[in-house]
Amino acid sequence: MFVKYAYTPHQLHSKTNTLMEALHLTLLFLISLTVVHSLSPNCESTSHGSTLRVYHVSSPCSPFRPKTSLSWEESVLQMQADDKTRLVYLTSLVAGRSFVLIGSGRQIIQSPTYIVKANIGTPAQSLLMALDTSTDMALVPCAGCLGCSSSTFDSTKSVSFSSLACGADQCKQVQSSSCPGTTCSLNMTYGGSTIAANLAQDNVTLATDSVIGYSFSCVEKVSGGSFPPQGVLGLGRGPLSFVSQSKSLYMSTFSYCLPSFKSSNFSGTLRLGLNGQPKNIKFTPLLVNPRRTSLYYVNLIGIRVGSKVVNIPQGALAFNPNTGAGTIIDSGTVFTRLVDAAYTAVRDEFRRRMGKAAVSSLGGFDTCYTVPIGKRVPTMTFMFPGLNMSLPQDNFLIHSSSGSTTCLAMSASPALNVIANMQQQNHRVLFDIPNSRLGVSREICS
Repeated sequence: MFVKYAYTPHQLHSKTNTLMEALHLTLLFLISLTVVHSLSPNCESTSHGSTLRVYHVSSPCSPFRPKTSLSWEESVLQMQADDKTRLVYLTSLVAGRSFVLIGSGRQIIQSPTYIVKANIGTPAQSLLMALDTSTDMALVPCAGCLGCSSSTFDSTKSVSFSSLACGADQCKQVQSSSCPGTTCSLNMTYGGSTIAANLAQDNVTLATDSVIGYSFSCVEKVSGGSFPPQGVLGLGRGPLSFVSQSKSLYMSTFSYCLPSFKSSNFSGTLRLGLNGQPKNIKFTPLLVNPRRTSLYYVNLIGIRVGSKVVNIPQGALAFNPNTGAGTIIDSGTVFTRLVDAAYTAVRDEFRRRMGKAAVSSLGGFDTCYTVPIGKRVPTMTFMFPGLNMSLPQDNFLIHSSSGSTTCLAMSASPALNVIANMQQQNHRVLFDIPNSRLGVSREICS
């Protein structure tokens, strides 16, 4: 027996509304799950082939992110202070003062920089290391290190670890080495820190291939507060850099895409070797400073603000191998630095394009605005032989979290032009060392 139910028009309308509301709530729930998932970075994701995840040091996946949140002004001032220390380091390299070997910020916990996961030893121990294109030798905090952080490499647990003797070729390549015993010892200074280390070898894996017998500094003692807790992976051009020691695997070729530090994800990529590198990318020659062959010099020939090529004195951009003057690409500096004459010319043209808006300052930034300026902001382009690097606003302007203050994120330098990581963000930067060239193409990786 079947019972037939009949609904009045009013009851049918009410039931339809109830079903629609339930469907609407279900859709909202599913959408919210999708949004939450997309905003939550997958910190456990593994490398694919020779492509590694690159994390900003303050990302949700980084154990080195600040324990306490800073205000926007405090963050900017902290970044400027760290950059000032970084610039001293780079200037010392250009001057040929070989005792300074660390190059990743005064306090890596607070200094914006980028890290990758390295597996060291047999069995492998994972360590997060800062990418540094202006340093050669890796600096690894080792177990028992006095003054190091809790994240260390325990060499006693690796069957492939060995210390290098004083007669080793690698020891002769380090000018700060000494031999009070049979092991090659290193004594280095950086900022307010004194660092004692031993030169060692072990297997290291960044992607899927291991570099057998990789030479690095096993840090034993740190005095002072300047040593980065997670260590440094040197990507310079020198003989003890990762690029040189992995030459048979990756042909001295690598690229990275650095994510914006404003991104909720903070994750970019480091790509090792020839495979997967962009095909449609423009190149400019790399220059060599014989005093510091590890630094990546390029020929910055001009800067365009809006439609105008700024009138910069020729000597301000010129490469001089005798003095080390010129322009380098660096992964550890945050804000681009231009020598005084170049910076003043670029800044003044930028201000002219901004019209009569009142200018204020914030720490080392002398061109800040406290009024909305979006429609007046001119474009900016760095010009090199063979390529022009056009910068979106987020690559040369820094905005307060409340949106009330905007600053031109560049400042003056006494002797060296530095294309920094903020200006490189969301670009694929390709280092092709065998062909002595550097490529740049736009790529969103935030």
